[in-house]
Amino acid sequence: MKDELYQSIEWRDGGLYIIDQTQLPAEELIIQLETAEQVWEAIRQLKVRGAPAIGITGAYGLYLGIRDFEEGSYESFIQESRRLADYLNSSRPTAVNLSWALNHILEKISGQDGSTSLSNLKKLILHTAIAIHDEDRQLCKQIGENGRELVPDGANILTHCNTGGLATGQYGTAFSVIFHAHLQGKVEQVWVDETRPLLQGARLTTWEFQKASVPHSLIVDSAAGFLMSRGKVDMIVTGADRIAKNGDTANKIGTYTLSVLAKEHGIPFYIAAPYSTLDMNIDNGSQIEIELRDEEEVLAFNHQPSTPSGTKAYNPAFDITPHQNISAIITEKGIIYPEFEKNIRERFSVAEV
Repeated sequence: MKDELYQSIEWRDGGLYIIDQTQLPAEELIIQLETAEQVWEAIRQLKVRGAPAIGITGAYGLYLGIRDFEEGSYESFIQESRRLADYLNSSRPTAVNLSWALNHILEKISGQDGSTSLSNLKKLILHTAIAIHDEDRQLCKQIGENGRELVPDGANILTHCNTGGLATGQYGTAFSVIFHAHLQGKVEQVWVDETRPLLQGARLTTWEFQKASVPHSLIVDSAAGFLMSRGKVDMIVTGADRIAKNGDTANKIGTYTLSVLAKEHGIPFYIAAPYSTLDMNIDNGSQIEIELRDEEEVLAFNHQPSTPSGTKAYNPAFDITPHQNISAIITEKGIIYPEFEKNIRERFSVAEV
């Protein structure tokens, strides 16, 4: 079995290339993003999605936006970089990885001497974006290697949304845990939630598991509880878009429901995420901004209306899973159990989170 996976984001020959996820699984279309505006649109339109992948793409987007900046002082360069970072961050507000990556770059360039040339500042932005990308690959591989110890032999695993190389630099988060357990022969079956309304599970996760030769079956979201009641689910593992310091976790809408069902049926519920998803600046999930998306995503299917004209819809992209429902958080530095705030701080330094 292969122990390497594809990458959906690539920086080469001075350009940023991504797999357009809106075209999957029908077509594996590679597109080039050449401006910050194109990056903003790609993130907003879900051509690139998944918290770590958004952060990586946003970092490259900052460089694309500033690389032609030629006139002005060090101070005006920093001001323009901050404007671009705010603009890119507005594309999707819930996932913390985007703001984390952009702020990380701003801290790098703001810490330079005022006499640093614009050329060297631009190089620093690009090198930092590449470093964020490279680090994410390694973090995700380590998350999978750490998390596979939680997977029992012959496991039936349920996962939600999409968490593989499409959502990260490579390997994924929850996907990485499943993939590395699969390499050890532990995985009997993976149940893939379709993940309404945009079908990230049906369109993307099945595509990834097929590429990795992992045994899987697609289910409608509302079938998950029935499978649990029949003893067909041994564990649940999902990714995360933002984790508060108490462990409350924002993830794709429907995750909270799974956590409640898992608790009712005594099934362990795990979150897999890198340190860049941890937000120690917020106390709990009530402080996480939840992105509301266009109601047409719910009112239509494949661009064809599925409801009577005039129907209204409420379309939150994420929900909050309370820390009480989470068995553990799988990170690149190991598995963190409750009490989450205390154990996160012990595992990670203040500078990291």
